[in-house]
Amino acid sequence: MQSRRGSWSPAPRGVLADLTMTPGRWIVPLRRTPDARVRLFCFPHAGAGASAFRAWSRTLPAGVDVLAIQAPGREARLAEAPFQDLPPLVTEVAGALGALDGCPTAFFGHSLGAIVAFEVTRELQRLGSDGPIRLFVSGCRAPHRAPRSSPIHGLPDADFLEELGRLGGTPHEILGQDELMALLLPGLRADFRLAESYLTSTTARVACPISAFGGKEDPEATPADMAGWGLHTTGSFQFRLFPGAHFFIFDEPIGVVEALAIDLLGNKVGETRP
Repeated sequence: MQSRRGSWSPAPRGVLADLTMTPGRWIVPLRRTPDARVRLFCFPHAGAGASAFRAWSRTLPAGVDVLAIQAPGREARLAEAPFQDLPPLVTEVAGALGALDGCPTAFFGHSLGAIVAFEVTRELQRLGSDGPIRLFVSGCRAPHRAPRSSPIHGLPDADFLEELGRLGGTPHEILGQDELMALLLPGLRADFRLAESYLTSTTARVACPISAFGGKEDPEATPADMAGWGLHTTGSFQFRLFPGAHFFIFDEPIGVVEALAIDLLGNKVGETRP
């Protein structure tokens, strides 16, 4: 949930971009490709929406459809009440994904998105639906590891905004706009609540392989926190570290996308396989 330092671009954040997308939709298509071999569903981080992953749709190899989960309180669904608890959110997302046809899927979740993707995978497998062929988790502590920071979601507005500014999760030019923040605060608080209250045991597992991506300088999801994801799959486990802090996937996307392509398709960006 912490952000990179330095300049800000709306696309990675996904807070304000694409507010005109059709409301009420759980799944937002970002890229369609002819004869897609797999659908990659992206689960955004706290406070972000589907557009956070739009740039990725231009860089992944051919054969991958890219779609993103759009929860209430995000972008085009900004007027809808955000979820305050994880189980009903997981139920709704699993229902939307379970209604799709049989094209193989993979999930990629960053930070809070990794938690949601993990629990949606568990729910789909519990229901006997086709779950993902691989789960990618990024910038998120393993489910059995407690958060490293004190919770902030219940702080008074002024203190919450101060913490957001300190963490860098929201640009200062946005924090200074009172009317805009009044719209964004409910979703931000709800997302932090979901992430900060989540904790489960090492017996919570998925049956698909897991690939874990971490930032070498991420204070919220350290290498040890990320390596713990290996306990939560009955399949294979891959773990990679990348330069950068919490938002390394947007700061240095090429290496991340190439690693994703290798684990998903067995080929690098720009390569195709017969």
